Amino acid sequence: MRVALRMFGVTRPRYQGSGQAGGSPQGAGPVKAEHKRGAPPAASTQPERSPGLDSPHQRSRVMDKPPTFVGVDVSEHRLDVHLRPSGEHFTVSHDEAGVAALVERLTALAPALVVLEATGGMEVAPAAALAAAGLPVAVVNPRQVRAFARATGRLAKTDRLDAEAIARFAEAVRPPVRPLPDEATRRLAALLARRRQLLEMLVAERNRRHMADPILREGIDAHLRWLEEALDAIGRDLGEAVQASPVWRAKEELLRSVPGVGPVSARTLLAELPELGSLTRRQAAALVGVAPFNHDSGRMRGKRAIGGGRAALRACLYMAAVAAVRAGNPAIAGFYGRLRAAGKPAKLALTACVRKLVVTLNAMLRTGTAWKQA
Repeated sequence: MRVALRMFGVTRPRYQGSGQAGGSPQGAGPVKAEHKRGAPPAASTQPERSPGLDSPHQRSRVMDKPPTFVGVDVSEHRLDVHLRPSGEHFTVSHDEAGVAALVERLTALAPALVVLEATGGMEVAPAAALAAAGLPVAVVNPRQVRAFARATGRLAKTDRLDAEAIARFAEAVRPPVRPLPDEATRRLAALLARRRQLLEMLVAERNRRHMADPILREGIDAHLRWLEEALDAIGRDLGEAVQASPVWRAKEELLRSVPGVGPVSARTLLAELPELGSLTRRQAAALVGVAPFNHDSGRMRGKRAIGGGRAALRACLYMAAVAAVRAGNPAIAGFYGRLRAAGKPAKLALTACVRKLVVTLNAMLRTGTAWKQA
């Protein structure tokens, strides 16, 4: 019978238990399906799997691995590190050997993001080392992380819990990675911070002298002389640092061409806002902290208020705006006069002048154009 069927070009499958042409029973090998003579070969209903991404043996482990987010809590003597989503936690010492070990371990992990809190300068060394190794590093405001932790119901606070909260913040929020300042910029910022500290001590000692007992005034006067000499030395160091850089020297000349912007304001801008000249006007105002925020709800329209930004820079530019108004800067003084004539409070008008001053300085550095008296 089978021979007769083959003579007419008709075949029948050897097995029919699977419901598919060419199927085989359990334990049997695959059997090729035969087709009619002269007809195109039939496509197999079970094509062989290609060794591509769909193959579990050929699939890349890197693609299967979820991105790793790292939170680093910085303290004086150690660094607490937490990894997400694995939940791994480890601690290294806060010294050169510990930072080097941290860099080596994280480099092998290739994390998507490493987040540290700004802790008064203690985060600078580890952040710089991680960034130098090519890792994506973001330094964030501790207030943001603490608010995030409270929002998730985590009220307890320890170094280990803080590292975990930072890692969760990195995974959920993913703050942008910004380039860290170079060594020269950090040194200039350190000199300016020390100058602010000396000024605060100088003002405090002068205020104490008025109320001090006469027997104490001689010692206070000696301390005042020392503070004044230290302040002069810091000023010389700042001038030398700026003059040593052709880029800073050119920028300082442009900034100081504006009436009201002195050497302290110009150098504070160079150290605290190195991005100036590459920002939009809204970004520049937000970084200084003079961008107004809305406070509206339903039909209620609340008062606009400023917030955030870099406080030391904002305080310095506020005094620069006051100097610009008093020096008769036509753009700033005229703007201030119009706001006051419209009934705006003096402090609000000065804050608006700070914003106008920042926007003007940003445009000057972007175009490389000095101030021109109208």
